[in-house]
Amino acid sequence: MSKKGRVLVAMSGGIDSTMTALLLHEEGYEVIGITMKTWDYATSGGDQKETGCCSLDSINDARQVAVDHGFHHFIVDIRDEFGNYVIDNFIEEYIAGRTPNPCVLCNTHIKWEALLKRADSLDCEFIATGHYARIKEENGRKFVSKAKDLSKDQSYVLWGLSQECLRRSAFPLGDMLKSEVRELAFKKGYKELAGKPESYEICFVPDNDYRGFLKRQVPGLEEAVEGGDFVDQQGNKVGTHKGYPFFTVGQRKGLGIAFGEPMYVTEIRPDSNTVVLGRQEDMIRNGMVVGDFNFMKYPHLNQPMEVVTKVRYRDNGTLSQIKMESEGVVRVDFLAHVKGIAPGQSAVMYEGDDVVGGGLIRSSVFNQ
Repeated sequence: MSKKGRVLVAMSGGIDSTMTALLLHEEGYEVIGITMKTWDYATSGGDQKETGCCSLDSINDARQVAVDHGFHHFIVDIRDEFGNYVIDNFIEEYIAGRTPNPCVLCNTHIKWEALLKRADSLDCEFIATGHYARIKEENGRKFVSKAKDLSKDQSYVLWGLSQECLRRSAFPLGDMLKSEVRELAFKKGYKELAGKPESYEICFVPDNDYRGFLKRQVPGLEEAVEGGDFVDQQGNKVGTHKGYPFFTVGQRKGLGIAFGEPMYVTEIRPDSNTVVLGRQEDMIRNGMVVGDFNFMKYPHLNQPMEVVTKVRYRDNGTLSQIKMESEGVVRVDFLAHVKGIAPGQSAVMYEGDDVVGGGLIRSSVFNQ
């Protein structure tokens, strides 16, 4: 074994995980590559060519890198583990009128668990991924911090990682710009990989049509929810829709009805199959309640704390105050108005670049 130790690298076949493996290999680690098969798109009833990290081409790309550089590579089928948790949750959340964030759940409950399990069986001390984020340590606690390349920063999707996961994880690309990673791939002879387009789709919905996915996965859903009401802020019926699960808070396009001015989904009421519409100003909220909270930088919160809170991946964040409501539940009061808060999405709190913690949005507080 290498003096630096043995590391298990999650390899999707893309540029980021490939360069992660090569950087660690060159640093003297004994690298073992692993590619996880999480989803077979054909089983969803889709008719498009399988793409992304689960495709045969991507798996072969990852294996070829390992062959080129002389380290071991394994393919692990975790479709059952993935489907039972991530996909079931994805469907259940939309049926409950919420907007899920499957990538966060997959990272926290599936991929890291699967990686640590295989790392133990292969006697690997560490696991590494191609995420753009950093891991820091203070007062004996590990926590995620933003990447050097803020345009690629992925700290938002890592809020659920436990201390055990963080102690054994490494993100070699956290101190690099994406342009530097592409240049590195080019120099090492992976020209096609350097120019390979990135996928931002949910892996099991590669056509980006989550509505079609729900219809295929839940037979009879479309007929069961068709004919619900659109209502305005006063509760007046202003039209009908094809089912509340096919809408998300903040949605403006694709409502299927014209109002003569931009209208947005401000609330979803699954019990009555009702979708509430309003103008842009009607989406403003003063605060929210966040559950399933995972403290990362600090072990707990003894008193209210001022942080910057992000309510979606591309959100710049808003200055806010957080305080404990109960075990695992945090109340967030924004110090500026925030629009389009969607229950089910992740809320992540930052102190500077550091992740204080995060959780799932349970409900928003209406503007007074």
